[in-house]
Amino acid sequence: QVQLVESGGGLVQAGGSLRLSCAASGSILRMNTMGWYRQAPGKQRELVATVISGGSPNYADSVKGRFTISKDNAKNTVYLQMNGLKPEDAAVYYCSVDIVAADGDRQRCWGQGTQVTVSS
Repeated sequence: QVQLVESGGGLVQAGGSLRLSCAASGSILRMNTMGWYRQAPGKQRELVATVISGGSPNYADSVKGRFTISKDNAKNTVYLQMNGLKPEDAAVYYCSVDIVAADGDRQRCWGQGTQVTVSS
């Protein structure tokens, strides 16, 4: 059973920074597409950033130049560095990873979500 555990959310003042982490555990052969999504109250979940293994990252226009997605294959962990946070960035952030398990099974896994609050 593959699990994703997120950490790093919290309360920060506008203009501040946070780094979110998403660690995958279990029998993992490979992590393919990795992404971060967010959902604010009353809004639909939206894509923030994605990166395909071996590819270049893609970002929502609203976070370009401020957020950076990265990964550590050795640790099976994906990160989201968030700089210049704005009140409109406040949301629950979810990581999503397309995983190939050791037995060859492919599945999309989601983290439990971590709250990001930005005070103005």
